[in-house]
Amino acid sequence: MNYSVQFGDLWPSIRVGLLSEQKYGALVNPFASGDRVALQLESLNAKDFVGEAHRASQREAGGSQSDPQVSPPAPGQAPVGTDRPGIPNLRCYTFDRGDVSRFPPARMSQLGVLEYYLMDAASLLPVLALSPQPGDAILDLCAAPGGKTLALLQTGCCQRLTANDISTSRTERLRKVLRSYVPADARGDGRVQVTSGDGRHWGELEADAYDRVLVDVPCTTDRHSLSEEDNNIFTRARNKERQMLPMLQSQLLAAGLLSTRPGGEVVYSTCSLSHLQNEYVVSGAVELLADRYGIGVQVEDLSSFRQLFQNTFSFFPECRVGELVVPHLTANFGPTYFCKLRRLR
Repeated sequence: MNYSVQFGDLWPSIRVGLLSEQKYGALVNPFASGDRVALQLESLNAKDFVGEAHRASQREAGGSQSDPQVSPPAPGQAPVGTDRPGIPNLRCYTFDRGDVSRFPPARMSQLGVLEYYLMDAASLLPVLALSPQPGDAILDLCAAPGGKTLALLQTGCCQRLTANDISTSRTERLRKVLRSYVPADARGDGRVQVTSGDGRHWGELEADAYDRVLVDVPCTTDRHSLSEEDNNIFTRARNKERQMLPMLQSQLLAAGLLSTRPGGEVVYSTCSLSHLQNEYVVSGAVELLADRYGIGVQVEDLSSFRQLFQNTFSFFPECRVGELVVPHLTANFGPTYFCKLRRLR
């Protein structure tokens, strides 16, 4: 009833998408002979939606139409192909709109790591929006189960990456993902730190410490809540917890902004359709930092993402701030909301 009011005529198609099988993307692991894996995925008629978007934007800008595919570097090395403004060097393959093919399970490579990571391809958009740059110190405040953390590492831009989650069981899942996809030497030398702390206090623990922060908050996980009965947040026993989510989300986003250096950037994201958990949380956190800390925050325009990725995802056209990918039968990714904020000096 709530979402029918919020989305109007779009709600029936969104609802059908939510109730149908989700589509996935295959995030290529550059530690596992990435070029060979990419060719294998292309043989399945899958396409790298990040590379496709980049080449399309270059054509519109009058660039070369034969721009070569750039391979992601190893973490800790500066990425090559820096003519991809705003799009870190990641390769994620998806099937075309309307194609409901499934990717086979990833195989173990000869290097002892899995060849690709299956994820909702829309959940890569917050990482692309964060747009890590070489030498960045990055915080992933609510990191588990680890897909976005893995993508951040694969950009090759993290001089230092802190991956935190309040749940120790979830951080163990995160460690397992990193062990399965990233060689030990690429995780060593203090480059990656996995912690289990309350993200709401991070602004006090490490104020002004990071160039970029990803705040992928706990939310109602709308798609999964429809199909999973165990520990479902819509059960009566969790009513109070669900009602308190926007406050928790605002506190986490505020902490992420406080942990960011002046001039640094934060991306806030959820996998919920709810305006209360999305746009209103952003507005509340911006007001909180202005009133309590005297810190200005600028919300960045991400409307270019709708143009860049319109061939892969279905976007809700009426977000006041940020962007929202909505499920649709022909492009059944999401929901994923993401909004980019810059902490002013």
